[in-house]
Amino acid sequence: MDMPTRPTESLDLFVNARQQFNQALTWIESIKVGIIDYLINPKRTLHVRFPVNMDDGSIQTFHGFRVLHNRVRGPGKGGIRYHPDVTEAEVSALAAFMTWKTAVVDLPFGGGKGGVACNPKELSRSELRRITRRFVAELGDNIGPHTDIPAPDVYTDAQTMAWIYDTFDLMHPGQNNLAVVTGKPLEIGGSVGREEATARGSLYATQQLLERGIVPDMQALDGARVAVQGYGNAGATAARLFQEAGARIVAVSDSRGGICNDDGLDSEQVLAHKNETGSVVGMPESTAISNDELLVYDCDILIPAALECQIREDNATKVKARLIIEVANGPLTAVADRIVQERNIVVLPDIVANSGGVVVSYFEWVQNLENQQWDIDKVDRKLRKKMLRAVDDTVDRWTALNKRHREGFNGNRVGPTLRDAALVTAIERIATVVLQRDIWP
Repeated sequence: MDMPTRPTESLDLFVNARQQFNQALTWIESIKVGIIDYLINPKRTLHVRFPVNMDDGSIQTFHGFRVLHNRVRGPGKGGIRYHPDVTEAEVSALAAFMTWKTAVVDLPFGGGKGGVACNPKELSRSELRRITRRFVAELGDNIGPHTDIPAPDVYTDAQTMAWIYDTFDLMHPGQNNLAVVTGKPLEIGGSVGREEATARGSLYATQQLLERGIVPDMQALDGARVAVQGYGNAGATAARLFQEAGARIVAVSDSRGGICNDDGLDSEQVLAHKNETGSVVGMPESTAISNDELLVYDCDILIPAALECQIREDNATKVKARLIIEVANGPLTAVADRIVQERNIVVLPDIVANSGGVVVSYFEWVQNLENQQWDIDKVDRKLRKKMLRAVDDTVDRWTALNKRHREGFNGNRVGPTLRDAALVTAIERIATVVLQRDIWP
């Protein structure tokens, strides 16, 4: 069988999102003309520029974005990131990811994403507070509990969400506004389990994937060697949870570099060292490695939990892991996706693997609307159920697509990936709702 030509590689997350979407479309036998153009393009893109008084007495103008990709299945849902390199294209791609993610885990949400181009490492707490409040004021009624619901993302946290809630609440007095944002502190309507939801969801998803026998000769995490790129909240929590589940953490990294120890790293000691020194580098009884070396480290499971486009054409051929769990959004380019598939490396895609965060955000939203407070056992039980179903739906779809491929569907193309299967499920769920709701007028 002839191998198909690989797509041209781009390190633009938006381009990669389009390539992945288009690849998934080749596995859909029929869809109503015109729906694809509607599904791929954002519903609304907002640009705002606003001045902020800085601590030194100067005034600085900041550029912010909020993209609402789709709300056919419900309000938009997605984080707000603060990063100097935030762009409209990046935010648009991440909003699309959220649309597919909420659909594949079957939540009544659409996709949204936002960001402000700034460097939080160079800003004081009071400056971040003023930026946040002014950004929310500029967004106005374009966010809301039943319209578009932000959450934490890169360099934003529960405190940022508290500022967003308070600002929105002051602008909309006399209403229950708690549900305008998720990822809030527990004291003002946050949900227990939200902080570690992304990592815990990835653990549940990985365990279910292994139980389904998708990775040859690896049916459980016991003894599995795991490398984690990105030791922030999601990465560090994933390392701890995977270790508690029986895996051996052999390498971790952050923005300053990485460390390894084939006998195993204690995830909590590594986190304590990072909290004390600012980096995992220099951890006693470990060997220093680079981030690039971590991605190709000899391990069973690789968990990219940093930024997008980390595994590319230039290093995908060197990846030694048998399973990649995408805790970050878009860590593989479309070209890398094809390369690791050819090498029989399984990838659990981001829209499944890291969806635990939005699942528990949904739980928080429900609790806020109904003025309830769930305990951790209820949250974890419901999270596990959602994650297992999402993996089962994806694997079942992948199995069905493989059967069609063997029967000759799509000619001489390679078989489907788990990403193809997850995207097909998401696209068909959204398209079904579009047709059921009908086009008005």
